[in-house]
Amino acid sequence: MMKKFLTAALGLAIVGAATLAQAQAPAAAPAAAAAPQQAGFVKMVRGNVQLLDGAGATRTAVPGDALGAVDRIVTGPDSSAAVVLRDNTTLMVGPSSRMDLKEFHFDGTTRDGGMLVSLLRGSMRMITGLIGKTNPDAVRVETQTATIGIRGTDFIVQTDGQP
Repeated sequence: MMKKFLTAALGLAIVGAATLAQAQAPAAAPAAAAAPQQAGFVKMVRGNVQLLDGAGATRTAVPGDALGAVDRIVTGPDSSAAVVLRDNTTLMVGPSSRMDLKEFHFDGTTRDGGMLVSLLRGSMRMITGLIGKTNPDAVRVETQTATIGIRGTDFIVQTDGQP
């Protein structure tokens, strides 16, 4: 009888200590609300490639870097970068280019999403992923003089950057 009592008392003490520790711990903020959703990643870098995030912070791009939903890619002369987005869209940014990923959202479960890419100068090749295949109207590319609605799955855009 005493053994059962001690086992029950010890079990209650452990549960009580865990509950007390949990009550005293500071509440953690939800991670999804604090961190912006990653749009994709840098797959390849050749030469001088810079990433500029939505907050204005600039960093040198390296393969594996996360790309946010509103990042800018800037390539120097004789430089290029390849980026793969979460829907498997591939963007190849050519030399002396400036490209903004202005909007990107994608739900892998429903395959619903959209993107807006702005090529300010230089060249870019896009091979569309799931968004372009399931809802081509949700993929747009802007240049200084035109907005392009995507109907194909592989194309090249080039602009001189002059308005």
